[in-house]
Amino acid sequence: MENRRVVITGMGAITPIGNNLQEYWNALVAGKSGAGPITRFDHSKFKTHFACEVKDYNPADYFDRKETRKMDLYSQFAMISSEEAIKDADLKLEKINKKRVGVIWATGIGGFQTFEEQVEDFVQNDLNPRFTPFFIHKIIPDTAAGLISIKHGFQGINFCTVSACASSSNAIIDAFNYIKWGKADVFVTGGSEAPITQASVGGFNSMKALSTNNENYIQASKPFDLNRDGFVIGEGGAALILEEYEHAMNRGAKIYAEVLGGGMAADAYHITATHPEGIGAYDSMNLAIEDAEISPEQIDYINAHATSTSLGDISEMKAVARLFGDLEKRPLISATKSMTGHLLGGAGSIEAVASVMAIYKNIIPPTINSTEIDSDLPDKVSLVIGEKVETEVNVALSNTFGFGGHNASLIFKKVR
Repeated sequence: MENRRVVITGMGAITPIGNNLQEYWNALVAGKSGAGPITRFDHSKFKTHFACEVKDYNPADYFDRKETRKMDLYSQFAMISSEEAIKDADLKLEKINKKRVGVIWATGIGGFQTFEEQVEDFVQNDLNPRFTPFFIHKIIPDTAAGLISIKHGFQGINFCTVSACASSSNAIIDAFNYIKWGKADVFVTGGSEAPITQASVGGFNSMKALSTNNENYIQASKPFDLNRDGFVIGEGGAALILEEYEHAMNRGAKIYAEVLGGGMAADAYHITATHPEGIGAYDSMNLAIEDAEISPEQIDYINAHATSTSLGDISEMKAVARLFGDLEKRPLISATKSMTGHLLGGAGSIEAVASVMAIYKNIIPPTINSTEIDSDLPDKVSLVIGEKVETEVNVALSNTFGFGGHNASLIFKKVR
């Protein structure tokens, strides 16, 4: 089996704090919150009145009416971010072998907005079954991968990953492995989510998973803080162009970073709660380090999963402390969900982009809103709180963990 190098040559993003890659990165290092009142529906009857929505979004800026009618919002975010990534990579589509270009796209829920709208219409019309002919393909989770492939004629490996909040990292790991093993030369990969609906907000409220800090929503997402009370739901997505190293070099591509390894493991503990000791998180990080063939000492930065939940933040940091706590130089840790909120299946994509940009720019984004660090967190972790840190970042690790006990970790490295 081949063991080829894999690099990142393009990225794109549409997020609650920026509608393209540069806007997103600028907002991250500035410590900008994306939280605001929910505008998608009347939130007055819900316990949570706020979310991290994509701002100033108008599908007409990106698609014609015919295209918009055929795509759920999660697919729109996929198309927008992937298009930016392809342009950023300067892929000359007429010069590459499209049978060697694949698409692996992630989502945790798929077309939830379309599903909810259709059910509402069904009920309001006295259960008269008048369904749009686009209903099925708008809601299924593999549609975004298919749409990206169809638009550009990519005929390589094509599928979606669905593993809750680990979905995007799983997609990137799969794409990385297929290129490494010689099954493809280029992949468009990433993930997107559009979960700000009545059903999802109501459902997460019933689980007591969402923050209800309606009076101070800007500061509601506060990972590691003593007074955190749940995550802030977000929407958007990001895309990365993964490319075999020699393929990228031969066409003179810009290289952001190298994908060095990925690890995946299960908690095998509870369908929604993480293991209190973070055993799956520890295993996924350790497996990623083994896959990357590096030592823990080489990791400079960890983009934590850290969703601002009471159990999740502590269990992840226990795993981090177990793996890195006794090192002379511990990696710096930040939680960018403090700014973007939690994009569920899209989280791993925007956080992979944040990790890669930290390497590319030698800047670690901060964790914002966390003013009183929870004393139950282990001592042997080095958190970046309040302000960005400008420092040499050669290797970064990005964590994403999901309902079902899914854990995934990615490692990126600077290319010199």
